[in-house]
Amino acid sequence: MAIDGLIILDNTGRPIIQSGFRSTSAAYPMLHVDAFNNALPKSHRSGDIDPVIYVPPYNVADSPSACCHVECADMRILCPVSGDVDPLFAFAFLQTFIDILREYFGALSAATLKDNFDVVYQLLEETLDAGGHPLTTSPNALRDIVLPPSLLSKLLSVAGANLNSTINSGSGGGPFSSPIPWRKAGLRYNSNEIYFDMVEDLTAIVNKHGTTLSCSVWGKIETNAKLSGTPDCLLTFTNPHVITDCAFHPCIRLQRWKRDSSMSFVPPDGHFTLAEYRYTPTATATSARFISTGPPSAALAAKENIPIPFLLKPTVELTDSGGTFEFKLTSRMPSQTMEALVAEMYLGEGAGGVKCVASRGDGGGNLGRRAHDTMSTGGSATGSWTFDAKKMAVRWELPVVPPSSVWLLRGSFTSPSSGPRPAHALQVRFTVPSYTFSSLKIDQLKVTGETYKPYKGVRGKTSGNVEWRW
Repeated sequence: MAIDGLIILDNTGRPIIQSGFRSTSAAYPMLHVDAFNNALPKSHRSGDIDPVIYVPPYNVADSPSACCHVECADMRILCPVSGDVDPLFAFAFLQTFIDILREYFGALSAATLKDNFDVVYQLLEETLDAGGHPLTTSPNALRDIVLPPSLLSKLLSVAGANLNSTINSGSGGGPFSSPIPWRKAGLRYNSNEIYFDMVEDLTAIVNKHGTTLSCSVWGKIETNAKLSGTPDCLLTFTNPHVITDCAFHPCIRLQRWKRDSSMSFVPPDGHFTLAEYRYTPTATATSARFISTGPPSAALAAKENIPIPFLLKPTVELTDSGGTFEFKLTSRMPSQTMEALVAEMYLGEGAGGVKCVASRGDGGGNLGRRAHDTMSTGGSATGSWTFDAKKMAVRWELPVVPPSSVWLLRGSFTSPSSGPRPAHALQVRFTVPSYTFSSLKIDQLKVTGETYKPYKGVRGKTSGNVEWRW
């Protein structure tokens, strides 16, 4: 299974970098660029484009193909595939390549890739072979082959010096000289430390009655290791039974996990994802951690789903020339504080004249202003609202939501067309620091093979994306 190549487009739809399409005709990459640029004007929003676009053949003798694409900052990355190739394979490689670019350049943009096009081309050559098969995708191995961009490397490149050969000759080994593929040889740190971030993401759909239709929590253990030598780590948990469908980094010894659910590994250097998992709750473990505010039917649904950490009561009334809405949000967290909560609703084509009142509890508030230009805002400590005329969406922002607090947003809008057609759902995003739905706890971390005692740190973080229908 192989892909045909990669094409990176800027925000105008023009290709800035592409891999070498050795097994196809010269017109093949442009067919996919044209297919994407033709599909873009047909959608009202960029997110409405189908992730896989059918591309007809250029000649009668050729076979049709597909264009898989993802959005990345102000760019689009296209991945043409043909034949019997699973599109999920292409999307998996696209995400891996984007993660590699972030490891090298940090914040991504078209200007950043243009300034470092030589490094990007080297990464394309090392991550994809001539047949379109993924080759080297480990950041630790790639750093030995393709040096991250720096002012020193650029100056030496202009002067004609080969920095790769200079460094490798002085280190006693070139790329892939370490017996462990994911870890360099001879690492030394003045301060040895390792940190674990338990990051979980909630995705849910709730109907207009407040019943959870679908809910899932996927988590990952992000690790940052700065350890000298070749340490051997053993990570144990107090409640490993709460996680299922695990996907491990290649450094994990699978036989040890199958035996006693502990992770034994020699860690890579720097940032990496140690494991990914899915949280499968029990009825008593989840319902006991949230404040029950819904009807008995919601309590029955909680036995099969993970309870949503807030309760939303949307009321929308539509008229021939617009409509009114009221959103009441109640936190169900008993002791934790939600942060960066954003609720957004699409009001339909041609919507305008938005006026809102944001308040906390049943009283107080701040009257918003009428929307005239591309954006209008209003709000205070009771929260803030924004109307984006480009997206035709009203956005309600609550920077901090204390436990058991109540928040209100009342507003109205107008629509020039008869019978406005707003979205019948709100998209709610939030984060909860120092909290995880699974309550997965690390029991201890043992480091053997070295004489030092490293500093260890663990923290949790949860984010969520809920579609609440009305």
